[in-house]
Amino acid sequence: MVKRSKRYQEAVGLVDREKVYEVGDAIDLLKELPKAKFDEAVEVVIRLGIDPRKTDQLIRGAVSLPNGLGKDVKVVVFAEGDKAEAAKAAGADEVGSDELAAKIDGGWMDFDIVIASPDMMKHVGKLGRALGPQGKMPSPKSGTVTPDVAAAVNEFKAGKVEFRTDAGGNIHAPVGRASFSSEALSENLTTFLDHVSSMRPAAVKGAYLKKVSLSTTMGPGLRVSYGE
Repeated sequence: MVKRSKRYQEAVGLVDREKVYEVGDAIDLLKELPKAKFDEAVEVVIRLGIDPRKTDQLIRGAVSLPNGLGKDVKVVVFAEGDKAEAAKAAGADEVGSDELAAKIDGGWMDFDIVIASPDMMKHVGKLGRALGPQGKMPSPKSGTVTPDVAAAVNEFKAGKVEFRTDAGGNIHAPVGRASFSSEALSENLTTFLDHVSSMRPAAVKGAYLKKVSLSTTMGPGLRVSYGE
């Protein structure tokens, strides 16, 4: 059994686990809970009413949050020539091709996002075993396989969030930091939920966003109301 900290137990005591909070109320309460010694991420978990065994119901994409993520996102780019130079100028943390693939294949994973020019997929395609389990494999659906790698670097550095369903049909994503204002967190969360809602597969019947929970990195989850 996991032993919870005194701070966590105090926070749980302030949350009504049976209640479904409106977005604004959930965020206000989240900011009132006892704080950790660092600026925690604020994360949303969405249980989708999809069948994760069916590929036509899987959700994957990316969305730019209006107030960013409040953290330095490490971006690596697979590109050569002018595209490589443009990616470096845009602020990519590392740029390369076959040598970058070899580095990642050797176990280096100190980055958050992988962006690739389409002609570089010959190198990236071999890294599925390394990047796939961590959700870092680039994809056209999430805007991480693109001819304009510099624009993609700018977007992800500014707070674009990549997301995908897990094996249970859930989506986990950051939507800001605990130090953000309530208004900024509310805008980010609503933007994220609206975007995921717009991706509803045609095959899904009944409720699509079945359960939405919001929490800080070290805090308890709050059920959030979201009307589709």
